[in-house]
Amino acid sequence: QVQLVESGGGLVQPGGSLRLSCAVSGLSLDDYAIGWFRQAPGKEREGVSCITSDSGRTDYVDFVKGRFTTSRDNAKNTVYLQMNSLKPGDTAVYYCAATFYYSDYCGLDTPAYDYWGQGTQVTVSS
Repeated sequence: QVQLVESGGGLVQPGGSLRLSCAVSGLSLDDYAIGWFRQAPGKEREGVSCITSDSGRTDYVDFVKGRFTTSRDNAKNTVYLQMNSLKPGDTAVYYCAATFYYSDYCGLDTPAYDYWGQGTQVTVSS
């Protein structure tokens, strides 16, 4: 049974930092790409970042480049999203998701991902 469990969300002031974790079971990070997505109230879910299975190469959407960093610990089968310089516009439920690609690639298209976590709330407010 595949499970993805996010943790680390919370309330933070603008300019602050949070680190989200995505603990994965039932599949290996050596085989599956992991994506981070977010959904704000009244908005569609959007891709934030992803990390490939083979090389661990990362990709980011423009509005988080330089502020967010995705990494992984294959021994723990866990992926992290370090979020710095947080803004009120970053407020959303953050999800991690897994999908299989035949190449060292990851994308930020929501429909491409097969397995999803339950999400963790991130609120950026003073």
